[in-house]
Amino acid sequence: MSETVCVRPDCEGGHIMVTGFCDTCFRRPLVREPSPARSATAPATEPVGSTEPAPPEPSAPPAQRAAAATGGELDRDGLLLLPHLPSPDPSETADTTARPPTGGRRCGVDNCAGTIGVSYDDGPAPDHGYCPACGTEYSFRPRLRPGDRVGGHYEVLGYLAVGGHGWVYLAEDTRVPGLHVVLKGVINSGDAMARRAAVEERRSLTTLHHRDIVRIVTHVQHQAPGDAEPTGYIVMEYVGGRSLAWIRFAPEEELVRLFGAGGFQFGHVITYGCKILGALEYLHDQGLLYCDMKPENVIHYGREIKVIDLGAIRRTDDRSSGLVHTHGYSPPKRERDERGFHVDSDLYTVGRTLKVLAERASPPAGLAARSFDALVRRATHTEPAARFRSAAEMSRQLWEVLREHQALGGNEPYPERSTRFEPTASVFGAALGTVPALGRWTRGDGTGAPELPAGTPDPRATARALPVPLPDASDQAAVLLGGLAADTPDRIAERAEGDPALRTVETALWLCRAYLEAGDAARAEAWVARAKGRSGDYDWRIFWHQGLVRLVHGAVKEAQDEFAATYAALPGEVAPKLALGYCAEYLAERLREPGVREAPAPEPVLRDPAARKAGPADAGAAPDRIRSAGQQQAGRARARELQAEEYYEAVRRRDPTQGSAAFGLARIRLRRGGRSQAVAVLDEVPTTSRHYDAARIAAVRVLAGRLPGGPGPRAAELSEAAERLTGLHLDGSGAWDRLVTELREHALACRPPDGWGSGFPAGELFGPQDTEEALRALLSRSLKRLADQAGSVGERGDLLDRAYAVLPEPAGPRELLRGWRRKA
Repeated sequence: MSETVCVRPDCEGGHIMVTGFCDTCFRRPLVREPSPARSATAPATEPVGSTEPAPPEPSAPPAQRAAAATGGELDRDGLLLLPHLPSPDPSETADTTARPPTGGRRCGVDNCAGTIGVSYDDGPAPDHGYCPACGTEYSFRPRLRPGDRVGGHYEVLGYLAVGGHGWVYLAEDTRVPGLHVVLKGVINSGDAMARRAAVEERRSLTTLHHRDIVRIVTHVQHQAPGDAEPTGYIVMEYVGGRSLAWIRFAPEEELVRLFGAGGFQFGHVITYGCKILGALEYLHDQGLLYCDMKPENVIHYGREIKVIDLGAIRRTDDRSSGLVHTHGYSPPKRERDERGFHVDSDLYTVGRTLKVLAERASPPAGLAARSFDALVRRATHTEPAARFRSAAEMSRQLWEVLREHQALGGNEPYPERSTRFEPTASVFGAALGTVPALGRWTRGDGTGAPELPAGTPDPRATARALPVPLPDASDQAAVLLGGLAADTPDRIAERAEGDPALRTVETALWLCRAYLEAGDAARAEAWVARAKGRSGDYDWRIFWHQGLVRLVHGAVKEAQDEFAATYAALPGEVAPKLALGYCAEYLAERLREPGVREAPAPEPVLRDPAARKAGPADAGAAPDRIRSAGQQQAGRARARELQAEEYYEAVRRRDPTQGSAAFGLARIRLRRGGRSQAVAVLDEVPTTSRHYDAARIAAVRVLAGRLPGGPGPRAAELSEAAERLTGLHLDGSGAWDRLVTELREHALACRPPDGWGSGFPAGELFGPQDTEEALRALLSRSLKRLADQAGSVGERGDLLDRAYAVLPEPAGPRELLRGWRRKA
């Protein structure tokens, strides 16, 4: 008993119980007055018996209030703010006519496997009778009727539902008019299993305190006329709202009225899921399993949710008592019979719940749809070892999917540090954003300005630039490895052979990365194989490192398979999508090379290790017999390119500072001839990104350069490049001179036969006149300046040779004579 005294004026001598309710008036304690910040939207007093936030003043219609709260606004947990759902009148929620359950259920007598309540000859299911196996009488009829009083002052108003073990009634506390409670009793008083479950539920509920779990008020006994002994009833708080099952099947116009103009949104589904997982995480920490999650058991009230009906609750180590579950939401029967119920089984029910709710909601934006599907597939995987290991892990990935959906839907992104990968400053494919080195001219053939470096980066360089998984803090070798340099893999490998403390998964993965960095792909592959043997078949870290090894080997299709498996395990993370974007871009470019042929294959999905033998994942288009082989090949290349674009776009929108995604998307747009589209992508790299300067340099080069296999710039683009160049702040190592030289080279090489025309950007960069002679003279001057940067006599000589070679050829005697005659 708590020492806290109930201070309600109409309560005499009550104390607040451990459940949070008074032991005399059975109400929650009074709450503090609302703060000034809240008083603008909340009334001065709250509803009796509730400490939840009060609804806003009903000055505006519910639809208007809901619409104001669902425009992408986030709550304190970073979830989509739920609209306020007003509580329906209790008379609308309670049924005055009892509707017993249909369909058979197991007999509750110990050691009896009989089924009771089964209909015969297509007739109605009997609500009372005798078990055909043991002969024990049963009854599904409710013990209470509207008007009955339980505990002396709880008047039954009607029936709310019939649960797995008991009837659920709505009642009013006659001592406090308007205060409604829920009574729950046993559905079949002869069911020993149900009675034990009721005791367990009562014991569990009295110790649970979570904002998203229904709370018990008290427990009362009631003996109905004709009963040999009294029946116990749990008295719970009444949560007035709408169940998620009601939301799932409500008419569209009703959802628009409650949720606003956008109706029921995908973001609401994610918010429900994260809140449900938070409640289950709390239960799991208490050593309890919920077992029966489904839309019917979650109430949306006000702006919050409440998990109700804990009648199926059981201990995590319970393998003997009867399991209460719902077909369609629980794992398959064979799994339940063989291994019972576990934490991952609870997460399975959440995955099924989210799936059915998402089917009613608006579709996710862009790649978020595939990410959500991957999350549900992992949660409901047929192999328990492949599922999420905790509610917190699943909730984090669900939260990340919401971030992706919000960003792709046009809302402000909220990039946060990954909980699975270390932050990396590396960027792959930034050649466009790098000022050319002197070798660009000393090794040239002198035939003119080369095309822009818009090709896909080398797989080996990409593998070194991809993020690294965070060390597993529970691994005993993690701390030791964190202080070691990666350039000494042989010494650590030798030590790991003899030291048991280093024979861990983390050590093997560390050595895999160290050997990759050293360029020894064979040893890296051997160490990742050891890590797999120590970890198992469903460790995403193994998939990731195997993908890196495949990249170093140049086997990009096989690497794509490994990264697809990582994405399936971590659908909310950025790193797997970045890797998959690269693989799709690389393979699309390969398909466009002469002589390359590739058969189509299915798109990457969540797969088991055994499914690897089925072939590499692909995004190729289905073959079309009518089209030629070349057309089919082009179609598959286009499909892969679109897939790369989708991945890069999702990463970039989720975190605009990601330089690798921005450069990858710019390369794709550039290869299509979309010069302005590529520049638009580069311009969106924010100033907070360490790749901001590289993106600005790339924009200048893209505007003035020759596209791969395409035309040169237009006069307007050349002019914009000149303008942007003045805003660059390059270092003093000669980068400015090299970039100016490249731009003048492109201006000369791409100059139309009739000149640039009226749009020619006359000035210091391209000279005052739109003539070939003037451009050649400027370029020659630039090359001479570069000769001063040469590191050797040979380099200087090469640059000077190019500087003189680019000048106009001197006029011969005949040309001189003609010029003299013209002057005469």
